[in-house]
Parts: sequence; structure tokens; C-alpha cells
Amino acid sequence: MSTDHDNDTHSGNRQAAIVYDVHGPLPTADGRPPLVMIGQPMDATGSTTLASYFPDRTVITYDPRGLGRSTRQDGRVDSSPTVQAADVHAVIEAIGAGPVEMFASSGGAITALALVTAYPDDVTTLVAHEPPLNSVFPDAEAATRARAGVRDVYEAKGSNAGMAAFIGMTSWQGEFTEDYFAQPAPDPASFGMPSEDDGTRGDPLLSDRSWAVSGYQPDVEALTAASTRVVIAVGEESAGTITARTSVAMAELLGQQATVFPSHHGGFAGPEFGYPGQPEAFAHTLRAVLDGQAG
Repeated sequence: MSTDHDNDTHSGNRQAAIVYDVHGPLPTADGRPPLVMIGQPMDATGSTTLASYFPDRTVITYDPRGLGRSTRQDGRVDSSPTVQAADVHAVIEAIGAGPVEMFASSGGAITALALVTAYPDDVTTLVAHEPPLNSVFPDAEAATRARAGVRDVYEAKGSNAGMAAFIGMTSWQGEFTEDYFAQPAPDPASFGMPSEDDGTRGDPLLSDRSWAVSGYQPDVEALTAASTRVVIAVGEESAGTITARTSVAMAELLGQQATVFPSHHGGFAGPEFGYPGQPEAFAHTLRAVLDGQAG
């Protein structure tokens, strides 16, 4: 059963109405903490398939501010991990059942790292899956340049061309060398997309609205000092790509090896988004990590 909750959260002068979903009873039936699933820039629907493999757990999902059902009244369109961390903290306070266990993916993993940094008592175990932290590896400057290239294509030609450029960037193997920058922007048709400009320019993934997410500087000292068990996860099919490399680098900063999960960057997802992973196998691995049997 899913219940929608509107929760007004405040972080400094930034205000938003955050909508979250409770799947299962509160207090939990099994005595374990709720399992919170978050992502960025996806909303709660991105966790639907994965949550279905945890029918025995109370699962909490939410829409980040400005996405899905969560509206913002701060006059901004950019994303900030520290602001979103305050939003997630407010959700955890609102459900009144913390501390929680958490699975967080992509930009959501960065929000989760910011959450543990600022609110270390909120989370017992965090599984941070492929956080796209450009700041943590040697070619950070080149990665930032590659990110700007995607934005430039999107601004010039729209979302189809921008998404083709994004796929090209995220599938590139290894460091961003001059060979990467010398190649022409991918043709959207090569990915089955039309070439026409759809006229939109506000996509949080393709614009610069999420640059604060990928540019976030993790506080390694605070993360290692926290009582939270932090597990950095990487998809087995992601090897060599930017999010795999950031995951491996982040894990090393925390004195660990990245825990390998099935599938790719969206390996927890079902067919609803057109690029399904292996959600059942992914859920099995996640359950083992949360139970302390792996990771």
C-alpha cells in the first residue's frame, strides 16, 4: 500500500513542499528501520520496481524538490545536494521512525552522502550506488569539460541531441582524453531518437541545473567519523564509465572497495523507463548488503 504525504520543509530561506510515499506499516512490522530509496533526477516512480522486491519491508520513496509532485517556492531551478539532504532529513523526521536504512542512486547517492555528513544520526546503513562525483578522480577537470559539452549541445539543439551527447559521455571508457573531445557529437538517430529540436531547455539532467550535484565535494572526514555504515556500490556492466570510476574513487577515499551490484547504472529499474536492468538480482544483492552479508 502506498500513501502520499505532503510535507513542507524549510532549509534556510529555501522552501518546498516535499511529497513522499510510505509503502507498508509504520511502525514497521518486522522491527527493522524503514528502507528509504532515493534518486536524482528521478522521482519516486523510479523506485517502483525495486520496492516491489521488498514486500516484507516498509519502504519510503520521495520526489526531490522541483520533480514529480514536489513543488518548490524558493524561486530557483537548480539542485543542491545540501538542500536536498535537508529535505530528506525532514522526511525522516516526518515519518517518525528513524534512523533508517537507505538505498540511494546516482544524484540521490550524492544527496545521501550530504545527508550523512550533515545528519549522521539519520541513517544506519547507506548503500550509495554510482554517485557521479566529478570531483573525486584525477581527470576531474576534463570530466567537468565533458559535462559542459553535453550542456552546450543541449542548449544548441534540444533534448534529443543533448541526450545523445549525454549517452556518449556516460558510456565513454576511461579518462576523458583529447580523443573524446575530438569526436563529433553523437547523432540522436544512432540511439533511435528523432533529430528535431523539441524546444525544451529545462531538463535537469542535460542543463546546468544539476551541476551542483556532480560538482559536490564530499566530506570524507565527516563520512568516516559518522556511525553510519556507508557502502559504495557499482554496477558490473558499468566498468570503465564515468559513474563506475567515480564510485571506485569514492570507495577508495573511504578506505573500501566498491561493492559490485548486478547490471548497469539503472540496474534496479524495470522496463518502465525503456532501459531495464536486472531488478530482481539487484534487489537480492541489496538485501544481502543491508543484512550485512556482503559489502
